[in-house]
Amino acid sequence: MALPLSLVCDACRTEFPFASGVGQCPQCGCDWLDPQYDLPATRKIWQQSLATRPQTMWRYAELLPLENPDNIISMGEGGTPLLPLPNLGLMVGHPHLYLKDERQGPTGSFKDRQASLAISTFKENNIKEVVVASTGNVGISYSAYAVRAGIKVWAFLNSAVPQEKMREIALYGTEVIKVTASYDRTKKVAARFAERKHLFYDKGVKNIAAKEAMKTVAFEIAEQLGVRKDGTFIPPDWYVQAVSGGLGPVGVWKGFVELKAMGLIDRLPKLAHIQAAGCAPMVNSFNAKLERAEPVDIPQTLIATVATGNPGDVYPHLRKIVLEHGGHFAAVSDDDAFHAMHVLAQLEGVSMEPAPAMAFAGLFKMISRKIIKPDETVVVNCSGHTFPVEKYLLDDRRIKAPHADIITPDTGEGVLSVLDNLDTRVQRIVIVEDDPNAARLLRRILQARGKYQVMDAADGETGLQLIQKERPDLVLLDLMLPGIDGFSVLEQLKNDAALKHIPVVVVTAKSLTQFDKERLAGRVQTLLRKGAFSDDDLLDDILASLETDAT
Repeated sequence: MALPLSLVCDACRTEFPFASGVGQCPQCGCDWLDPQYDLPATRKIWQQSLATRPQTMWRYAELLPLENPDNIISMGEGGTPLLPLPNLGLMVGHPHLYLKDERQGPTGSFKDRQASLAISTFKENNIKEVVVASTGNVGISYSAYAVRAGIKVWAFLNSAVPQEKMREIALYGTEVIKVTASYDRTKKVAARFAERKHLFYDKGVKNIAAKEAMKTVAFEIAEQLGVRKDGTFIPPDWYVQAVSGGLGPVGVWKGFVELKAMGLIDRLPKLAHIQAAGCAPMVNSFNAKLERAEPVDIPQTLIATVATGNPGDVYPHLRKIVLEHGGHFAAVSDDDAFHAMHVLAQLEGVSMEPAPAMAFAGLFKMISRKIIKPDETVVVNCSGHTFPVEKYLLDDRRIKAPHADIITPDTGEGVLSVLDNLDTRVQRIVIVEDDPNAARLLRRILQARGKYQVMDAADGETGLQLIQKERPDLVLLDLMLPGIDGFSVLEQLKNDAALKHIPVVVVTAKSLTQFDKERLAGRVQTLLRKGAFSDDDLLDDILASLETDAT
């Protein structure tokens, strides 16, 4: 472990020797400073010993600005899983989707990385008290780690932070100051307090340790996607994260840049920055082609952790990255995020708080708009676990509201509230599908969204027999089946007086010829393309099938 070689000013690019405690560029006074390391030496060290090191963020110690390992304050942060999302990928036709599971941090969020390095540097520099402004997770993480270092924390929280989170922060012995104002205003109050009390104020993204810690997310992703025979790593094509102040993407990007400079990856990923529509200064400013972000004075979002109205110097930094290397800015509604929470919980068994759910809502929007290609590898940062204190975000009114910009097929509109109006006649559904993964996905969608009795068959002959025996209320039918194909199953159903009334929804990956379309005409209620429908499209078409049948 060794300190960085130098610091580089982000504004004027002046480079000067690294020294602990330096907070401003001596040339222009800018307080955004980036450490520079001995990257060639680091590559040699990593290729010799990285594989044998513990799976925490501290396995990358050569690129973290701490001199003495005795000062490390760690609770096992980092080394979080990279989870493939097979059900979601099958549903949207993008097989290379991954979730970086930062819920597994000691206090349940990716802020544990930031807290570990920041508190360690505070200890190394003999800082006894620190002031932070937080929307919840930073306050919790810093408070937990500071206890282990014997450091006192003053946490300034805006009034939108749930009371339960404030109590959790106070549980660690932190002094909690609630500010009845926006988060941006809260930061100003915290900074003035620190100045008057002559205490260290943590500036978030401008605190060197904060963004340096986030590099380790990039290091882990590249390692987890695969190590080639020559010892190099595999980067993703896209990295997607919900952003408020933007610390996460800033640090992650620096991590990928350093990996490329070391020759450990051969290309840089594109960054996708997702904001809440009610507080999206970066998205709005990027779309307006502004070089500086136009602040949002009064955030209009229920998701308090992302309600930063003024991103300051972060926006020009991220804007430059997107313009030079590709990427995207997108805004999603609160309802989009709440919907995504349910999709990930019910399809992949992953419960997350609303902020990372925003990232998935943004992913859905980008896929539906064909910004992300089906063969691209995408990693989404699941930055924190859901908390019981946020149950107010999941009440019936907000769950059942219509949601815009969710993945839909080329025609038609997904309607998330369809289950509230679904005809009670639909109780028994037969799936005829030979692909077990597709059958499992269809079953999971149906069972997660209603009390249906779902039966399935893996070939046409067995499917016919099941339908004849059970007389279901609906059939989901694949066309490409072993033995008797889906066309033949459909023909026999429609020629049977006792079965012809049963609605049939065709779900297929087959490219239909004109002859195929003629064979289906008038015999099916709707047709869904595999990899191009959402759970809501499926249920919407079930309802449409019943309405057609009833007329």
